[in-house]
Amino acid sequence: MGASETRTRLRELLTAGGLPPLDDATAGRLEDYVSLFLRWNERVNLSAVRDEEGVLSRHIIESIKVSSVVPRGIKTLLDFGSGAGLPGIPIAICRPEIAVTLAESQGKKAAFLQEAVRVLGIGAKVHAGRAEALRSVFDCVTLRAVDKMPKAVAAAVRLVAPGGWLALMTTGAEIARLRKAAGTEISWSEPVKLPFGDDRILALGQRINSAV
Repeated sequence: MGASETRTRLRELLTAGGLPPLDDATAGRLEDYVSLFLRWNERVNLSAVRDEEGVLSRHIIESIKVSSVVPRGIKTLLDFGSGAGLPGIPIAICRPEIAVTLAESQGKKAAFLQEAVRVLGIGAKVHAGRAEALRSVFDCVTLRAVDKMPKAVAAAVRLVAPGGWLALMTTGAEIARLRKAAGTEISWSEPVKLPFGDDRILALGQRINSAV
């Protein structure tokens, strides 16, 4: 697709997914991100989804939905095992008031994230290493398609500030296992269905203990 076709298709998918329209500046940055994603994905395995339609309908729309559900008032967000920057980069684009950290231990993917942050001019920083090594806590931690997901969820809980949020992009079939991995410190909200995914959901929970 050309740039104008990409933006038109993005608008169509937003409408079909029940999401509000984006302003031109936000839509333009998302277009630029998709273009960069597709170019890098030809030589670096960022994602098994390689066509623009799939990237838009699966990756981008899901991430925009997450950005709309993440509670207002959040100032810091960690995208744990960010990979190609999903959902962290679309969140940084759609919610510029949030300081996003993209944690990715694989060198080539971390290099892509550094380039994306530079090209897009977004207020995000890249931690090129394991998220577990971070010493900070965050108002929200997101995870999506991370290796050994239950183990990652248990580690992510320790990076959520008291009163902060854990946001898991997963499936209905996996949610019970991941909630168990998170332990008793997370109070879960009703899952949110993600657009265009047969069984894909966002599981959002708040850390309720007073100690980190």
